[in-house]
Amino acid sequence: MEYNDKQVQIMEAAEQLFAEKGFDGTSVRDISDKAAVNLAMISYYFGSKEKLLEALFSYRSENSVMKVESLLYDKETSPLQKVYHLIDYYIDKFQNQTCFHKIMSREQVHNHRNTVTELIQQFKKRNQELVKKLIHEGQKSGEFKKNVDVPIMMATLVGTVSHLVTTQHYYKEMNNLQSMPDEEFKKLLKKKLSHHLKFLFKAILTHEA
Repeated sequence: MEYNDKQVQIMEAAEQLFAEKGFDGTSVRDISDKAAVNLAMISYYFGSKEKLLEALFSYRSENSVMKVESLLYDKETSPLQKVYHLIDYYIDKFQNQTCFHKIMSREQVHNHRNTVTELIQQFKKRNQELVKKLIHEGQKSGEFKKNVDVPIMMATLVGTVSHLVTTQHYYKEMNNLQSMPDEEFKKLLKKKLSHHLKFLFKAILTHEA
């Protein structure tokens, strides 16, 4: 589904508030004030706060699936390079969409909004099927070994990136980087994550145990 600029504006305002205050702690009035729109517009576009949350998950998930699809159908890039691009995409995604991933983590833990839970399950299933096709492409060409556990591989990617990005203030302190400007630190963190995960995934995909 495509969303217009005003719908995206409302979803992004809601995203920030849901991450900061939680879904139950955020009112529709809070969202309308944050997005600088009237209450009737939220009702017109989404119907309810619950439907707005569902739209947000659909919006973010669809963008991720489209990215993986574009990698899969790129005939000019080797399977290993595609995996490397996937790693960098996930790092960028978590760094630039921190609010959304806070919400997603919370929803997965609580698991009490059935429609959102179903959306998350559908997204994960669809995304992993695409990644499996990418890995199969590398296996077919002989670049990757057989018997790769894609769900565990993706859990390694998502878990590592998510943990380090959401707890980056600890990494800063443990490495005495508190004085480093935020943008410079963001680039450093991406570089270190990218190098670590590419080294790890190359071993997982190409080295026989």
